[in-house]
Parts: sequence; C-alpha cells; structure tokens
Amino acid sequence: MSSNQGNLGGNGTQPWRMNIQRMGSYLSGMIMPNIGAFIAWGLITALFIPTGWLPNEKLAQLVEPMIIYLLPLLIGFTGGNMVYGARGGVVGATATIGVIVGSDIPMFLGAMIMGPLGGWAIYRTDRFFEGKIRSGFEMLVNNFSAGIVAGLLTVGAYLAIGPMVLGLNKALAAGVEAIIGMGLLPLANLFIEPAKVLFLNNAINHGILSPIGVDQAARTGQSILFLLESNPGPGLGILLAYWLFGKGIAKQSAPGAVVIQFLGGIHEIYFPYILMKPILLLAAIAGGISGVFTFTLFGAGLVAVPSPGSIFALMAMTPRGGYIGVLAGVVVAAVVSFLIASLLLKRSAPGEEDIEAAARNMEEMKGKKSAARSILTADTPVSKVKKIVFACDAGMGSSAMGASILKNKVQKTGLDIEVTNTAVSKLPEDADIVFTHKNLTDRAKVKRPGAQHISVDNFLSSPEYDALMDRLTKNQE
Repeated sequence: MSSNQGNLGGNGTQPWRMNIQRMGSYLSGMIMPNIGAFIAWGLITALFIPTGWLPNEKLAQLVEPMIIYLLPLLIGFTGGNMVYGARGGVVGATATIGVIVGSDIPMFLGAMIMGPLGGWAIYRTDRFFEGKIRSGFEMLVNNFSAGIVAGLLTVGAYLAIGPMVLGLNKALAAGVEAIIGMGLLPLANLFIEPAKVLFLNNAINHGILSPIGVDQAARTGQSILFLLESNPGPGLGILLAYWLFGKGIAKQSAPGAVVIQFLGGIHEIYFPYILMKPILLLAAIAGGISGVFTFTLFGAGLVAVPSPGSIFALMAMTPRGGYIGVLAGVVVAAVVSFLIASLLLKRSAPGEEDIEAAARNMEEMKGKKSAARSILTADTPVSKVKKIVFACDAGMGSSAMGASILKNKVQKTGLDIEVTNTAVSKLPEDADIVFTHKNLTDRAKVKRPGAQHISVDNFLSSPEYDALMDRLTKNQE
C-alpha cells in the first residue's frame, strides 16, 4: 500500500471540513448531471413566456411540466442511482413522484431526500433477500421487491414526507425573501466566498442556492440567488491583480487563468491564488458583497442556474431587459476585488507571496527533490503506471484542465497511459496515480488508499507534471 507522503498540504485537513465537503459533493452530485436539463428549461422560459424574447403561448406550456415533473424526477433518479445504480435510480424516481403530487411547488428538496432514500431502501431489501431466493425466482422477486418498495415509499412520501418538505421549503423561501427585503443578501458573501475557496462552491451553488432559486424563478420569472456564487467578478479582479502586480509563476499563469475563469466559467482556477495568500479573501468577500449589492439595486436576476459560471452563461440566462443589471454587478465586483487585491499584493514583502507554493516551485526549478517526487520513488514503479486520474470536487472543472495538460504531455512521449478526470467521490479502483488539489487530497486518500497521491496548488501550472513525466520517460528509455 502506498505510503502517501505526497500530500504537500499536510494532514491538517480537519475531519469536519472533509465531512462538509463530502456532504456538499453528494448534494451537488444530484444536481450537476442534470444541469443541461435546467439550462434547457431556462432557455425555454426566457424565450417563450409572455415576457420572453419570442412569446409563444403554445410553447410556453412546456415550462410548468418541466419544472414540476421533469427536473425533480431527474434529481430523484440521480440520487437513487448514486446510492444503488440504475435499480436505486428507478425506485428513487418513483418515490419522488409522491412528493411532487403532494405539493404545489417544484419539489427539488423533496427529490434530494426521496431519491437517495429510495436507493438505500431497495439496496437494503436486496441485501435482505440475498442468498434466500430459490433458483428460477430471481427475476420475479427482484421486480416485485422493487415495485413494492417503490410503491410504499411513494405513498409515504405523498402522505407524510411531502407535506413536511413542503413546509420546510416554504419556510426557506420565506426566509430568503425576508433577507432580500431587509437588504441583507449581500452579507451572504461573508460565508459564500470563503466556502468557495474550501471547495464547497458546487455544494453551495447546486446543493442550496439552485433549488431555492428555481422555485423563486418559477414564481417571479428570475432569481438573484443564481448570481450569488456564480458571479465571475470577484475571481476576475483577483486574477487581474496577480497579472499586474504578482510575482513569479503566479504572475505568469494569471493571464491564462483569467480566460479560463471569466470566459470558461471554471471558478476553481482562482482558488489556489487565494490559498497562496489567504488575506486575499478580503478582496473576494468585498467584491462579492459589492456585486450582490449592485444586483439588488438593479433588481437583477437569472432565469435559471448558469453552469459553468462563465460570463457567456450568465448572459444566456439573463431575462430580457436585465442585461445592464447583471453586467453592472459583475463589473463592480471585479473592480472592487481588483483594487483591494492590488493593494494587498503591492504591500507584500518580497518573497512573501506564494508562501509554500512558491518555495516548492522554486525547489522544482532548481532540481531539488520534492515530496511528490519522493512518493513516486517510494511507491509503485512507473513501469506499472497505466492510469492517471485528476480529481476535483465535481470532476468537471479544474480536474479536466489538469488532465488535458498532462494528457498532451503523455501523448507527446508516446506512453501508453490513460489520463482522465473525475469527481473525488468517484475515484476508480484502477487509478495508479491521483492528482488533487491539496485541500482535497485527504478525501482522495480515503477513497483510494492504494494509489499514489500527488497534491498540487494550481492545476493550470504545476511543476509536479514535469517531475512525473521525467520519471516516466526515463523509465521508457
């Protein structure tokens, strides 16, 4: 088994943070695979409702069935599938219909409860009957057990769980409306921006804000909640400040990060820049607060969740007549975060910036042995490496970029090694080497303890890539 000494971030990741990240990943995992359906609903809404770009009474009839039935059922199926595959997904989706029919609002919260509950229930049922079914009766028992469990859960959801979730959902919506009415919504960024940097961004956006925002958008045509986490302004300002006033590798990689973050919508790319200098959280928080305050002044909102948080996605989800407010909030957030981040960077003492990351990068450039290189030397021989996996919280953003960069390096050398990316919660058993951001490495080790784990600070530019390629190519030679 691997000694796993490659966690350059140390073993200081608190259990509570790992648990929160794991729960957040689970919640967002039910929403993320279905984002395409949410966007489809948002586009149809923006185009065909009476106040849309192309009002069409007939096509507008698609809006309500999609949000009432399609989206919650997809979430319910995904939640059940995460627990117990397709069989769990079917039972989870069936159970979800109970909370849908028993309510008069979009039941996203109910779907996020009934989906996993349905998957767990049929899993426990199958384990109970395992080894007790006579030969030839397997299909009969399997089909009827799933049907009976799904039926009981559906009735229970309709009679009991649905009304409770409906009350909770309405209470949450009323609380959000009250916060907006009191003008306190900008203060939410006091918690959102630090949580994002701890890789809870998907949990916040897709696990909490999006379900409440969709309900609000269904009633009013738009929701400001879709803009709280997805606003690219704070990250843009910080990256621009690094571009102009940063030092070393951080300065060199900032222009590429700007394109990826602002245009590509992958916000995770700027988290390492804050982790290099945690005081820059002040710039992110100030930018987020000022941006949301601007959104509230203009009454801005989006018709559906923008994912990824690209400026193009924000524009696509902006309702007719709302572009000025959305753009103003993004620009104000970027300007405020840029000014504060610039001041903090310019006041930094020489060599203070980049902290451990810069020192480690300098050691790599000087040819000194790194912790990542030590683990590769101590573990599985590179001749046996067949699969390298990049893992991040959602498996779609920063990990995809890192995998793409290393895949190009592997292809140029002609090595027969698969390079892929995934969510940290879904690490495959056959992964030989796992790349993660240092804040997620402890979770990756728990999920795949037998692999070699390499921590990085920045998926876009890391010396660990070249260090690994040197060892792989030397072995080939």
